Amino acid sequence: MKAFILFAILLAGFTAAFGQNEQSPIVQKDIVYKDWTYKSITSGADLNLRNLTTGKDLVMVVYFAPWCGNWRHDASMLQRLYNKYKGNGLEIIAVGEYDPVDSMKNNLDFLKVTFPAVYESQARTAKETTLHNTYRKAAGDTRSWGSPWYIFLEPAKFEKGDVLVREADLVNGELIEKEGEQFIREKLGLPAEKAGADKAGTKVSGAEVCDPAKPAVEIAKPAVQ
Repeated sequence: MKAFILFAILLAGFTAAFGQNEQSPIVQKDIVYKDWTYKSITSGADLNLRNLTTGKDLVMVVYFAPWCGNWRHDASMLQRLYNKYKGNGLEIIAVGEYDPVDSMKNNLDFLKVTFPAVYESQARTAKETTLHNTYRKAAGDTRSWGSPWYIFLEPAKFEKGDVLVREADLVNGELIEKEGEQFIREKLGLPAEKAGADKAGTKVSGAEVCDPAKPAVEIAKPAVQ
């Protein structure tokens, strides 16, 4: 009996450590977000953000670290949204951070990600110098690594020149699927889906679970009933 109680305590501690998540709502913030040209993770070619957004109605830029379990959860959700809405004017662009390019490529291959993916940095030591870190902190993200982090862009509202926008909708954490899909449909001019047509996670507060010193952990999100 004592052994069983000890096992239950250890299991509860493990669940608490790895079962938390960083789901966060979509919020509008003042943010000076600039155009960029980064190299493709898959091909090595230079890709420019303004060019990638040409002809699109809504662009979701998601910054990620491949070793982050939170990103691993969101990636499959993003691929579903991409497959569903890319024909309606949605583009999703992933920006890799804080790991070698080969690691990013293996991660994208494993997760079967097909939307464009580029990289800004290749080492964890670069965290304090990346634009990703600058943007997310300016937006109020208090997490240590900030993976994933989202910014939504509407190309029709872009300014001319280096600065694209000075205000944007963003997510300081993981995207809540139901809210994200509703937002996407609204921005693309699509009618709301019928109730019960989709499932999503709920926002759960807790400590950041991304830790580059630990292996990535798949995180199951509670579903809205």
